Amino acid sequence: MSGYPTSGYPASGYPGSGYPTSGYPVTGQPAYGQPAWTPPGTPRKSVGGTIAKVVLGTTAAVLLALGSGVAGAVIATRFAEDGKITVSSGTTAAAPVIDRASLSGVAAAIQPSVVNIATGSGEGSGIVLTEDGYIVTNNHVVANAGKDVTVTLSTGKKVPATVVGTDPRTDLAVVKANTNGLKLAAFGDSDKVAVGDTVLAVGSPLGLRGSVTAGIISARDRTISVGEGRSTSLSGLLQTDAPINPGNSGGALVNTKGEVIGINTAIATNGSSEGNIGVGFAIPSNKAKGIAEQIMNGKPVSHPYLGVSVTAANEGGASISAVTEGSPANKAGLQKGDIISKFNGKIINDSDDLVSAVQSGTVGQQVTVEFTRNGEAKTATVTLGEAS
Repeated sequence: MSGYPTSGYPASGYPGSGYPTSGYPVTGQPAYGQPAWTPPGTPRKSVGGTIAKVVLGTTAAVLLALGSGVAGAVIATRFAEDGKITVSSGTTAAAPVIDRASLSGVAAAIQPSVVNIATGSGEGSGIVLTEDGYIVTNNHVVANAGKDVTVTLSTGKKVPATVVGTDPRTDLAVVKANTNGLKLAAFGDSDKVAVGDTVLAVGSPLGLRGSVTAGIISARDRTISVGEGRSTSLSGLLQTDAPINPGNSGGALVNTKGEVIGINTAIATNGSSEGNIGVGFAIPSNKAKGIAEQIMNGKPVSHPYLGVSVTAANEGGASISAVTEGSPANKAGLQKGDIISKFNGKIINDSDDLVSAVQSGTVGQQVTVEFTRNGEAKTATVTLGEAS
């Protein structure tokens, strides 16, 4: 299979400098170097490459899903005049449980809205945002593309495209295909997704355009480290057992309403192959939608910043190992040795939970942090900053 790397997995598009080399900094982007945040006895997580690979134990890894490749009414997502991508459904009900024989209708509805994206360095997938060619995908799909981007529509038609903008920290990007009349994808509310929901993964695994696989949501709010040297952390991810393989990156994870609830990004492997073993990850649609809006509107993407490095505390929570001078945490009085147990009302069981909670916040947001210092319970109010 030419065009699909079999080793090395270059993590293109992830920042290579300007980040700490130890600890687990909660700056909106955690850490480089050894994952000091990993609790003893638990599997380490790392990612090496082109689909996303997460390490599970001593032999498994997580790959970025890049290849070198509806029941009921669906209200189309659109890019409105106010620069917002509208959510496809006004209801908050959970996705319906349907007979798997009915999934063909879901697949038929979403397939025209999922495209193949090819660059000089690999292939991935993308999801149509607007009729006139705006498409959301992963940063690692187009990070090294330059001007060499080709979009293949569901009809098989190939059109040239340009990269509008990228955000390496969330592994998201927007490209603009030189075409019109595309079918918009319907975006659902990823906050309403429940563990056990049936989902479909749609994309171009191994260059096989328009492929559909089925599974369930296996877990929510996962945090994985991706990039060369585990340089970037992605948090708040949806985990699925729907088969995802190289080339699925940037493709759609949809519910049984035919709504996009995630952007397929990474898979875990057993270390001996790059194929699917039933553990995949997707960026929630609500996050992807917000980032895509900022990129499409020409606005810089903002990332919340706390300014601490943390490790998992033996008794639970996130133990602060370092506080950055002048950071929001420093200004709020947080200190080395403090153990954070709750952040903005969310229980913090380990350092991953804190990273996810910080990344879920917004720049300028005031949050309450509950922690213990020398066994004494304390509370601080922190105003999240902007990550540089």
